[in-house]
Amino acid sequence: MASIVKILRVLADPNRLRILLLLGSEELSVAELQEILAMGQSTISTHLSQLKQAGVVEDRRTGKSSLYKLTAPEPTLAGILAEARKQIPEAEPDQAAMHRVVKKRQDKMRAFFDSVAGRLGKDYVPGRSWKSMAEALLRLMPPMVIADLGAGEGAFALLLAERATKVIAVDSSAKMIEVGREQALRHGVKNVEYRLGDMEELPIEDAAVDLVFFSQSLHHALHPERAMTEAHRILAPNGRIIVLDLLKHRFEEAREIYADEWLGFSEIELESMMENAGFQQVQTSVVHKEPETPQFQTLLAVGSKFGNTK
Repeated sequence: MASIVKILRVLADPNRLRILLLLGSEELSVAELQEILAMGQSTISTHLSQLKQAGVVEDRRTGKSSLYKLTAPEPTLAGILAEARKQIPEAEPDQAAMHRVVKKRQDKMRAFFDSVAGRLGKDYVPGRSWKSMAEALLRLMPPMVIADLGAGEGAFALLLAERATKVIAVDSSAKMIEVGREQALRHGVKNVEYRLGDMEELPIEDAAVDLVFFSQSLHHALHPERAMTEAHRILAPNGRIIVLDLLKHRFEEAREIYADEWLGFSEIELESMMENAGFQQVQTSVVHKEPETPQFQTLLAVGSKFGNTK
């Protein structure tokens, strides 16, 4: 963090304060900040450059653009932002505009899955392999209530239903949910319940399931750490979580081809995310590598929720 004098100097501009208030809530691109603040690209970029130099903003590359966020604020900066939120009249409308912009991102992802509903199983999906599925299934416990998060058309939910007491399949695409229900009806499966909802705000009660499953879905979450926290919330004490996802890769085209928000996760990232959410005895391993370019690798992680924690 830069000196407090340098920080105070860059915060003298109300527009930079507005930007910081937004980045304290959500990672945003220059284009998204333009839309929210109705400012020019060069103006936004100049403000961000000055904020980065002061050490209060950082960025990460995602595809062809960068996402900016507030660095962990010191007490002094946190106090300034809290007061700015009260005194800057645009602060509240900015937050409302930001939520609309983020919703557009989510809608774009949903539109992709709506467009492939009914044929997703016939098309290639990176990281989905029967070998990795088998590795996970070996870790399953006896019949239980299972949540399949980011279930898509529900093919895996139907497989789980053969052993589960009940499967709750959650997906944010209404078309995917519709196809999943039709498939369950066609196969006579009655213990799968399809629910429309987001991984970060699950339509499932606290401590309602025994096992949570993310099967190649976590990298579609805007905030995977929030999805992980939600998974911990819905798990009953002594429940378990299984995550199958892509090992971190550099195939940038996946963002456009498969609507991926994240290019996979490293073992350390996924382990840290799970532990921060409250999971214990976390174990990770790479269980499959595809022979074809770009040679996606499948990462498996398991963890437990002990005691009476929520």
